[in-house]
Amino acid sequence: MSRSLRPYPVWGEQYIDPASFEQMDRAVSLPVAVAGALMPDAHVGYGLPIGGVLATRGVVIPYAVGVDIACRMRLTIFPDKPQVLRARADRLKKVLLEETLFGTGGEWKSNARAAHPVLDEKTWTETKLLRMLLDKASRQLGTSGSGNHFVEWGEFELAQDDGATGLKAGAYLALLSHSGSRGVGYQIADFYSRLAMELRANLDKELRHLAWLDLKSNAGQEYWLSMELAGRFAAANHEIIHQRIAKAAGLKPLFSVENHHNFAWKEKHHGEDVIVHRKGATPAAKGVLGIIPGSMGDPGFLVRGKGHRGSLNSAAHGAGRVMSRRAAFNSLTKKVRNEYLLAAGVTLLGGDLDESPQAYKRIEEIMAAQEDLIEVVGRFMPRIVRMDESGGKGRRED
Repeated sequence: MSRSLRPYPVWGEQYIDPASFEQMDRAVSLPVAVAGALMPDAHVGYGLPIGGVLATRGVVIPYAVGVDIACRMRLTIFPDKPQVLRARADRLKKVLLEETLFGTGGEWKSNARAAHPVLDEKTWTETKLLRMLLDKASRQLGTSGSGNHFVEWGEFELAQDDGATGLKAGAYLALLSHSGSRGVGYQIADFYSRLAMELRANLDKELRHLAWLDLKSNAGQEYWLSMELAGRFAAANHEIIHQRIAKAAGLKPLFSVENHHNFAWKEKHHGEDVIVHRKGATPAAKGVLGIIPGSMGDPGFLVRGKGHRGSLNSAAHGAGRVMSRRAAFNSLTKKVRNEYLLAAGVTLLGGDLDESPQAYKRIEEIMAAQEDLIEVVGRFMPRIVRMDESGGKGRRED
């Protein structure tokens, strides 16, 4: 942790841009703010920086959750050895191409749509907006977005037996995915963010994206209900993706783990009940498992939280961008990106320059900057990466 003079703890201060600090400074100055923390992967977002953690009293800030509500990770480990990646490379590539669907408006045709209990929840009837979104949910269940969303095969390595997970030391075939609540979450975020800004019209212009909803109000209760439903939908989304891929590949899962990193939770910190917003931050309470990915050409990590009070039980959610999408398109070339991937032993299916490894901070440095927040349980190295081909044009932020 940095010995920053700011009114909140910072991890990896040397990796964070000034604009992210300005956003976090404004967030903790809100009259409803209780505490904050900034993770080493932080970069500019809307209102709260991505990598920002903010605790509030009795209110929720839609933009501090993010426009992709419940964006999350899921890791499935198979008993098969990673040599399968070479022996069955063509088959595994084909499975990713046929059993995943990417893009901002991507949806399955009627004969390929999945069934899941989340679609039968009565919560979809609770508000006019949710009733309108149920059909979209059924069409997009089991799909991924654009930008930094991915589904990838890789090698998972566990250095020693882990009693908590039941996994034995060794190398395994694994599947890792990153996606959220799709159009459902986006429309919930958009509707309630606009409503919050209307209700807090007296906020300074620079604070408008930090407008909040009182949880005792109808609007606040509706948002919370909708956010939690989006979270369950996002979890179901990953579940369907992994089930389809495993079935098509003829594989049986050994172990799975997942976590949100764009969400708000009711927790107790500093002796009081608060709402903890983690926008691009991984829950890291003591003993809690989480996944912190690198880029398409760099390792990701299965981690266990240490429960650091100063971080509000949080950790980074990835490497974090060092280049904006526009900067990546303007300064990188496919040749440079592909040389990096070749050296790393990664095959890319889709993807664009804005997601090049060079557009991200070095994940090893980010992990080193938060050793007091998490312990590394295992290491995942991507080998066959599937992403959208449209780049970040449809994405505002993680």
